[in-house]
Amino acid sequence: MRQPRDASQHLMRALSVVPDKLRNAAPIAGKEEIVDITTYIGSVYPWHCDHMGHMNIMWYVSKFDEANWNLFGVLGLSPSYMRSESRGMAAVQQNITYRQEALPGDLVEVRSRVIEITDKSIRFVHEMRNRETSAVLATCELIGVHLDRANRKAVSLPCDVKERAEAIFSGHQ
Repeated sequence: MRQPRDASQHLMRALSVVPDKLRNAAPIAGKEEIVDITTYIGSVYPWHCDHMGHMNIMWYVSKFDEANWNLFGVLGLSPSYMRSESRGMAAVQQNITYRQEALPGDLVEVRSRVIEITDKSIRFVHEMRNRETSAVLATCELIGVHLDRANRKAVSLPCDVKERAEAIFSGHQ
């Protein structure tokens, strides 16, 4: 069970550098210093389903991909930044665990959290839940690398992005 938003002064200080847009943050049970953020809300349409009657894996990937870009936006890696600075993000590793079927008509929510920051990359995890039952449908852990699109090379993340990511993940292990 999640703790109330005001459970930790540290959490509120950390969130002060995160934009209000998409924040909706709450501590993860047992890990008050790690914050998760709502990065996607949607539904499962019949055309998302395969011959087994549940959402096909391509749609899990699609919904997690949308969550990626919303998380990046919260961190300051916005579309306008990417265009103006000729930057990009590339997934270099992605691991999905499927836990429960998503069926036509299900309402889903993805919450995301930063779990590691390096000079040029961010490791984060998404958790997709059924909004009606709160059941975990799938999790997806990714490593994203910050790129110079012109040179096709990894480059350092901007300082303000690192600060926001570290505010979301303030419990270095």
